[in-house]
Amino acid sequence: MYEAYYGFAEKPFSLTPDPKYLYRSQSHANAFELLQYAIRRREGFAVVTGDIGTGKTTLCRALLEEIDRTTFTALVLNPFLSEEDLLKRILQDFGVVSRENIKAGQLAAVSKQDLIETLYDFLGLIPLKANAVLIIDEAQNLPLSVLEQIRILSNLETDKEKLLQIILVGQLNLGTLLRSPELRQLDQRVSIRYQLEPLDRETVGAYVAHRLTIAGGSAAVTFAPKALDLLHRLSGGIPRLINLICDRALLAAFSVRENRITPDMVAHAAESLDVRPSPRVRFPRQGASLAGAAAVTLVASAFAVGSTAYLYQRFADQAVQAAGARVSAVNRNIPPDAPLTILVGAYPVSSASFEQDIRALTERLETSGYDVHYADVDLGSKGRWQRVLAGAYTDPQVAQREADRVNVVVPGAGAHVVDAELLRSGT
Repeated sequence: MYEAYYGFAEKPFSLTPDPKYLYRSQSHANAFELLQYAIRRREGFAVVTGDIGTGKTTLCRALLEEIDRTTFTALVLNPFLSEEDLLKRILQDFGVVSRENIKAGQLAAVSKQDLIETLYDFLGLIPLKANAVLIIDEAQNLPLSVLEQIRILSNLETDKEKLLQIILVGQLNLGTLLRSPELRQLDQRVSIRYQLEPLDRETVGAYVAHRLTIAGGSAAVTFAPKALDLLHRLSGGIPRLINLICDRALLAAFSVRENRITPDMVAHAAESLDVRPSPRVRFPRQGASLAGAAAVTLVASAFAVGSTAYLYQRFADQAVQAAGARVSAVNRNIPPDAPLTILVGAYPVSSASFEQDIRALTERLETSGYDVHYADVDLGSKGRWQRVLAGAYTDPQVAQREADRVNVVVPGAGAHVVDAELLRSGT
């Protein structure tokens, strides 16, 4: 309706996962780079989680768009499959069998073991330096039997590398599912984990501008700064909610032939969709305090859109309560039997932003699956510094590989392998 009036080539805030509309916020860009890294390095298993509507499917589509021609890909969007149907879908996407073969029932009598062997034969014939990638969306809905089958597929390998890279994408409870006792073996195979975050206020404005530009009508309509403030507050930074509200706000502006979206239009749009943030609720966050005594606030914003409930939970660290308290290395020391660790960063204790810097880096590393340790060092005239360390290793090659991955997780960190014993001695 409003597309022609504003000069859009298409709806700028459609809910379809069109990869050209992917806005690479810091969180989405990090996830994208980590997945590309996992594919290039044949890491085996990678897991990406995010709340409902944070753009997980769009991220998958964008990743497929940029994968080179030497990589075979299979994308499973329907997790409600049997083990045999999953294998058939993978073989179909890889081009081993056709859709017509499956529809005609030509694989009906083929056993699961035969399907696995066919897949293994195909992977073994892939040319040198080519990759095969399986991406499964909405993976939190996979039955345990299918997840176990996926674990078995991860065993397809040569003496030196994995033949199939598997990326599981799902909602936040996917992480809890993988930690269940029944899936312990699969969880131990995950080498990369990343959680997509909602957009902050500044990024919401950039996200809206990006979609308007891609649709071709960015010069014809603008959002008032206060309208963007309200949009962020109502949506909680969830891209799907932003799209819903913006689409309805553009319709409201079109109805009165306005080219500027006001806070009232955003408010009315959210009201018509029954989108409303809930009051903030405080919960303790176990194990989140770096000092061992700092309290943490859990900010939970629940949204209802029609009959669908959207729940967005964000952790907001409360300031360390003790006066002059600093991040402590209590229970964070490097394990005594580990000769190597990765030095990611170092911060002067006297810095006003010390606690904030340490917390931010720690959360990023822990979100990516690393155990974080700290080590103090006295640099004389330069004062006391706290080093942030990731992991503990005995194998130098493994340590170096993980240091390379840390530099993807934390761009510009200059992470490198160091002698843990020297750090323990305060050197």
